[in-house]
Amino acid sequence: MTSELSPIDKAKFIAAKQATEYVKSGMKVGLGTGSTAAWLVQCLGEMVREEGLQIKGVPTSSRTAKLARDVGIEVITLDEAKWLDVTIDGTDEYDADLCLIKGGGGAHLQEKIVATASDRMIVIADASKKVATLGAFPLPVEVIPFGAKTTEGLIAETLIGMDVLGRDITQRMAGDKPFISDEGNFIFDLHLKRIGNPRQLSLILNQIPGVVENGLFIDICDVVIVGYGDGRVEVTDITNDTTDEVRFDVRDDDNIFFDLAD
Repeated sequence: MTSELSPIDKAKFIAAKQATEYVKSGMKVGLGTGSTAAWLVQCLGEMVREEGLQIKGVPTSSRTAKLARDVGIEVITLDEAKWLDVTIDGTDEYDADLCLIKGGGGAHLQEKIVATASDRMIVIADASKKVATLGAFPLPVEVIPFGAKTTEGLIAETLIGMDVLGRDITQRMAGDKPFISDEGNFIFDLHLKRIGNPRQLSLILNQIPGVVENGLFIDICDVVIVGYGDGRVEVTDITNDTTDEVRFDVRDDDNIFFDLAD
C-alpha cells in the first residue's frame, strides 16, 4: 500500500481491512467482484502469505479467481465448498434496510448465488454507496441471448406497472459488441432512477421468461462496512441492530493504515 491512495481508495481499503476481522482460519469464504472487493482479496492474500491464514476462497467471477490465485489464496468452486462461512463483496448501492443493487461489474448472478449460500454476507463500501432509496444506479438484469429483444420488451412492459421513476433500458456493451457475462448471457441495465418497492420488483422481474437474475439483493446482506477517507469505518449489523465505529490512523509512510480501536 502507498500513501498516494485517493480518499475513495483509502475508504475502500480500510473497509476491506475491517472486513478481514470476520475471516478466520479454516473458513470457506465467498470472494466478491469489483474494485472494493479486490482490496479485500489483496488483504486476505497478505494474511495468507504473512500470517499463515488458511482459507478456501470461492470467487464470484473469473477475474476475482485470477486475483485470488495471484495473491496466494486457495480457490475452490461453490460445488466443492457446498456451503460458505461468509461472503464479502462490494455494492453499487445500499439503503437503510441493507437492500442492495449489485452488478455494475456484470457478475451479480454468481455473486447472488454465492452470497445466498453463505452463513453471512458482509458488504464493504465507501460512503457514496449509501442512498435513501435504491435506483439511481442502473439495475442490471441478466438475460439469456435467445430471444433477448423479446425479453427486453417484456421487461419494458412489466415496468409500466411498477413503482419506478424511469423506464429506460439499455443493453450493456463491451465496445461495439454486447457484453457477455461469465455465464454467457447478456445484461440489460434498467435506468429506473427510483425503486419504490425493491422486493416486489425483484420478484416480478425474475418471473419473466428469459430473465436469469436481477441485481437486487433483498434480505441477503447482514453487515455493511463503510469506509471514509479520513480513516473512519462504520459497521452496521442488521441482525444485531447495531452500528459501531472503528478508526484507522492514516500516516504518510508505506504502511498508512493502523488499527487504533475496535
